[in-house]
Amino acid sequence: MPRFAANLSLMYTELPFLERFGAAARDGFTAVEYLFPYAFEPGELAARLRHHGLRQVLFNAPPGGLERAAMATAWDQGERGTAALAGREAEFRAGVHAALHYAQALACPRIHLMAGLLPAGLEPAAWHSVYLDNLRWAAEQAGRSGCTVLIEPINPRDMPGYPLNRQGEAHALLQAVDSPHLQVQMDLYHCQIVEGDLATRLRQYLPTGRVGHIQIAGVPERHEPDQGELNYPYLFGLIDALGYEGWIGCEYRPAAGTTAGLGWRDRARSTTGSS
Repeated sequence: MPRFAANLSLMYTELPFLERFGAAARDGFTAVEYLFPYAFEPGELAARLRHHGLRQVLFNAPPGGLERAAMATAWDQGERGTAALAGREAEFRAGVHAALHYAQALACPRIHLMAGLLPAGLEPAAWHSVYLDNLRWAAEQAGRSGCTVLIEPINPRDMPGYPLNRQGEAHALLQAVDSPHLQVQMDLYHCQIVEGDLATRLRQYLPTGRVGHIQIAGVPERHEPDQGELNYPYLFGLIDALGYEGWIGCEYRPAAGTTAGLGWRDRARSTTGSS
């Protein structure tokens, strides 16, 4: 029974950000995710969630910056995380502390940690140990706060220079860190572009219990899931059959209005009884 969360960074963009919570609730969503909360006070966001009866299920740690104002603007300046960047450990730790503060206020159980963009030609040895050390530290901090931190393979076409691209790489990092508070964020859009064979990947990784969150979008344009080359009705059925009980984030760019494009979700609900 897939449970869908609206991604408020990509959906309802015709509205100011704080108005997107109400729009998602009116369209029948019961949960939301988005990239970053740091431009707003945590209490303001928590009030929106309560007022509209929504659950916050995911957001990202800051992509960079030591102070909250810098954290809120780092993405627009091209930052894509710091977890694998040598020399920026202080920024990474400040970002994790900020994210955990927001997670507590929003009752959000998951935080995505982005690795950062690496210079072309950098050898893995130059960043891999930094990445592992930062992930170990973050997983320990998350565990103390009752949260889980996630890492996500991202395709290099959309994000050149991002060091984590494949599901196997992410699961190898989990094995090396060996913490129950670190899991994988499995975005089927990125996975299809890099690896394909999604049914096999789902069968391989969902039973491990180490996939903490799934995201979806049509391939290749990143529009609604019923547009493009993927057979999402089949994949939703497989995800159900494999016993996944987490949320599925709708991280896509609506082709012609968010509400008008939700037919795919309504059909999935009528077929599977999902929420």
